Parts: sequence; C-alpha cells; structure tokens
Amino acid sequence: MTEADIPAVDTLEKAMFPVDAWPTQMFYDELAQSDTRSYYVAQAPDGTVIGYAGLMCVLPIADVQTIAVNSGHEGAGTGSRLLATLLDEAKSRGADDVLLEVRADNPRAQDLYRRFGFEQIHVRPRYYRDGVDALIMRLYLSAWQGMPPRTPQTPKEA
Repeated sequence: MTEADIPAVDTLEKAMFPVDAWPTQMFYDELAQSDTRSYYVAQAPDGTVIGYAGLMCVLPIADVQTIAVNSGHEGAGTGSRLLATLLDEAKSRGADDVLLEVRADNPRAQDLYRRFGFEQIHVRPRYYRDGVDALIMRLYLSAWQGMPPRTPQTPKEA
C-alpha cells in the first residue's frame, strides 16, 4: 500500500465497516511507521483496489491490524492471499506469534483464520462500537507452512 492507494482503501473501509471504520488519517499514520507496520493492497486486473491488509510487528508478537475484501470479490481467494502475505511478513520480521481480533458475528472470517491455523484464545466483550464481542485468535508462526489448500465453496446464488 502507498499513500496513493489510501483514497480507494478509505472508500472500501467505510463501505465494509460502517460502524468501525478507521479515520482516513489513521491509514497515513500507519504507513508512516514502516519500522513496525506493513500494509498491502489487492487489485483487480484493471487496477481497482479490491482488498487491503495491514500488520503491526513489535517482536516477538505480530498483530493483524486490518484485513478487508470488497464483498463483490469474496470467495475468490483474495482474503487468503492477503492473510498469507501478512503471515509471511510476520515470519520474515522474526515474530513468534500472530494475534488478531475478529467479530464474534463474522463466521466467514473466523473460518478463514481457523483454516490458517489460528485458535481462539480469548473474548473481548463488547469490543466493537455496536457492542459485538471480539474473539482474540492466535497463530504460532512455527506452525505456519504457507497458505492452506483451497476448499470448495458453495457458489454464490444469483
């Protein structure tokens, strides 16, 4: 991700997380901390930003700061590739573990994280602005062997 990507990322952020969207300035602030942060975008063939993800790494822990994929592109493996990129980055930076928070009412994201080997270790009650709990999940990077094979998904209905 570069500063030039932030307007598109911000638009996607507000669409995907209307209650909990980051302020636009936060993306600029995060990019400015390259010693501990890494941010990536996924683009469609036409260059449109369709997803983004960010990692904070303060050894020995890395933390998935954010990950999102445009709803029109879900199920195509974009989220998996973004997550794999974050985990590879965490491992290359020397982290032992990766942590993340996921909404308790987001089973699709929870399933993705479990396929990658994350385990729930805690619950933060009413973590999100609308009162939904956050599940805290952890992956020991010593177990990370790369992106898991894709599993067949039910095709989306028209």
